[in-house]
Amino acid sequence: MLRTLLLASAALFVLPAHAEDKPTPTGSDKSAPAAAEDDPQDHVQPGNEIVVTGTRARNTADVLGGTSVLAQEELQRQMRPTIGETLAKQPGVSATSFGPNASRPVLRGFIGARAPLLTDGIGSIDVSNTSADHAPIINPLTADRIEVLRGPTALIFGPSAIGGVVNVIDSRIPRHMPDEPVHADGIATYGSAADERSFSGAVDVPIAGKLVAHADGSFSQTGDERIGDYVLSPALRAQALASADPGVQALADLKGKLPNSAAKTWNVAGGAAIIDDNGNLGFSASHFDTFYGVPIRYSLDPSIEAEQVRLHAQQDRFDLRGEVNTGDGFLKQIRLRAAAADYRHSEIEDTGEIGTTFFSQGFESRLEFVQKAQGGWDGMFGGQFSVRDMHVVGDEKFLPQNSSTQFGLFTLQSLDLGPVKAEAAARFEHNEISAQADGDIGNPAYQRTFDTFSGSLGASYALADRIRFGVNVSRSERAPTPEELFARGPHAGTQAFEIGNPNFGSEKAWGVEATLKGSGDGFNFSTAAYYSWFTGYIYDTPTGAVQDDLPVFQTYQADARYYGFEAEGSLRLATLGSYAINADALADYVHAEVVDSGPVPRIPPLRLMGGLEAQSDAISARVEVEHSFAQDRIAEFETRTDANTLVNASVAWKPWGENGTSLTLSANNIFDVDARRAASVLKDYAPLAGRDIRVTARVQI
Repeated sequence: MLRTLLLASAALFVLPAHAEDKPTPTGSDKSAPAAAEDDPQDHVQPGNEIVVTGTRARNTADVLGGTSVLAQEELQRQMRPTIGETLAKQPGVSATSFGPNASRPVLRGFIGARAPLLTDGIGSIDVSNTSADHAPIINPLTADRIEVLRGPTALIFGPSAIGGVVNVIDSRIPRHMPDEPVHADGIATYGSAADERSFSGAVDVPIAGKLVAHADGSFSQTGDERIGDYVLSPALRAQALASADPGVQALADLKGKLPNSAAKTWNVAGGAAIIDDNGNLGFSASHFDTFYGVPIRYSLDPSIEAEQVRLHAQQDRFDLRGEVNTGDGFLKQIRLRAAAADYRHSEIEDTGEIGTTFFSQGFESRLEFVQKAQGGWDGMFGGQFSVRDMHVVGDEKFLPQNSSTQFGLFTLQSLDLGPVKAEAAARFEHNEISAQADGDIGNPAYQRTFDTFSGSLGASYALADRIRFGVNVSRSERAPTPEELFARGPHAGTQAFEIGNPNFGSEKAWGVEATLKGSGDGFNFSTAAYYSWFTGYIYDTPTGAVQDDLPVFQTYQADARYYGFEAEGSLRLATLGSYAINADALADYVHAEVVDSGPVPRIPPLRLMGGLEAQSDAISARVEVEHSFAQDRIAEFETRTDANTLVNASVAWKPWGENGTSLTLSANNIFDVDARRAASVLKDYAPLAGRDIRVTARVQI
C-alpha cells in the first residue's frame, strides 16, 4: 500500500537540491577563483575550492559557515568503504567507527538528525540514524564529490542541521552529454589491513543527441580487519587480567585481528536522462546489498555470553531529478528531486538464525524555485515532503512499528553588495509521528505532532582582497525522532538495552558562528568558531544498569551547551622545478556539556594534523601526521580515550595529465599504533585499523 502511494506521489511533488551549473574545473589550487556559474558541466568535477550545493556554484570563501569539499585526487586518496571513514580527516568531522563497516560522520560532535546524510540533496532513506551499527546506504565508491555544509545553506535540507549537512553527489542521473561515443570511469582498490578488494565502474552513452544512458556497479570484500595491538582497550584488559575466570582472562590476549569484522558489499544502478538547452529530466534505479560483521562487545562477566552478530542489509531505490530553465522572468529555474526506497536488514546470530529484521519504506521529494539574479540579490524557495514507515520483527525488537511524516517550507536568500555579503534562510516544518502498540491493529498507541521553525541570518565583510570575516546567527528547532521517543528493548547490533521517552518535546537551539577565510598567491586558510546552547537537548547515555544481560542506554532531555573551533590552511613553501612544495595544517575541537549534569558522551577530543606535499601536473607525494589528544571529559559510565598519533604517506601519479587516469599508493598508520575514536560506542572493543597499505587505480576514457 505504501509503495503504491509513494510512486503515485512522485508525480505530484518532486525537485533537486543542488545547483547543476558548475564552473570549469580549477584543479587542486584552493586559491583559484571560481569560474562563471553558467559554464557547462564536465565529467571532471570542480576542485575542492568550489561548492555546488545550493542555488549556484560558489567559492568556499563565499559560503557562510565552515565548509569543506572532498573531490578529485583528495577524494580518491581518502576513499574508504564507509562514508564516515572517508570524511574523517575533514575539519570538524570525526566518525562513529562502529567497526570498519558501519561508520557514520560525526559533525562537530553531532550525528543523526543534527547531521543529515544526503545523496544529491535527498536522504539516504535507510535506518542508519536509528543505531550506530546500521550502515548508511551511501556508497563512496560511486561519489563524484562530497560536500560538508554549514550555515544558512544547510537549513534548506533540514530544520536542525546544527552540525552540518553531508551531501554526496554522484552521476547516476546524468547531467552532461558526453562528447565521446562511450564515456567510462573505473576504480580498483586493494587495502592490506582488511585484505580489501573493491571495484567500481560507470558508463555513460549518448543516444540520439538528447538522451544519455548510464550504468554503474561496484563490489567490495574484506576480511577481518588487522589492528595495531590488543582488541580490548587498556582499561578493559586490566579488568580481564584481574578476573578469576580463565575465559575472561583469555579475552585480554585477543590481538592482531578484529573478530567478526569481515564484509561483502555490492551495488548496481542504471539510469537515463534527457538533456537539452531548456533543462533536463532523468531517473535512476539501484540495488544495494551488504553483509557485514559487527565487532563483539565482550562481556567481562563470565555469566554473560557476548553475542556475535552479522547484518545483511538490502535496499531497492528509485530516484528522479528534473530541471526546467524558465527564461528571463523572476525565476531562473524550477528543479525537482525525489526518491523512494524499500529497505530491510536482518541481524543474524552466531548460530545462523535471524534474530531481528528491520523493514523500512520511505519517500522523499523536494520542489525548488531558483530566482534569477537581480543586481546583487539571488535566492531560492521551495518545499519538501517525506514519509517513512518502519517496523521491527524478532526476539530483540527494541522499537514498535512506527510512522513519521514531514512537510517543510524553506527559503534561502543572498545579497551581494561587494565588500558586504548577506545571507538568510528560514524553514517551517510540520511533523507527525506515531507508533503502534504490539498486537494493536486499531489506532496508534502513541501519536505526536510537532510544528517547528528554524532560521539563520549572517553576513560577511571583505577585510582585504579575497579575505573575508563572517558572522552567522541561527535558531533551530527539531522534533524528536521515533527512536528517541519509542525505543525500549534489547538491540543485538549495539549489544545494548535502549530506552527512549514518548513524552519528549521538541529540541530547540540558538547558535552563533564566526568565520575568517582567505586565499592568495600560494596560500589559503579557513577558520570557524561556534557556540550553541540547547533547550530540551536529547541524548542517550549508559546508566550503569544491566537488563537482559545488556548495558542499559537511556535517552534523556536537558539543556546543553556546545562550543568549539575548526581551522585549516595551506602555504606554498617553495617551487622546485615543476614541483610546488606545500605545507598544510588542520585543528578542530568540541566542548559539549549537559547543564547541571556533566560532559555529553562520545565527543571527539582536540585534534591536530599537519602535512607536507610536493605537487606537479603528473606526480604528487604527501606525508602527514595526525594527533588526537586524550579525551578525559567523559560522561558517567563512559571510559577515557587515550591519545594517539597516526602517520600517513601517499604518492599519486597521473600518466596522461588531467584526463582522470591515475595510480595512488598510500600507507596509513605506518607505525601500526593502537588508535580508538572517542565518538565510537565500541571504542573499548574495536580499535581503528593498523598499518594499511593501499593501492588505487582509476581509469577514465
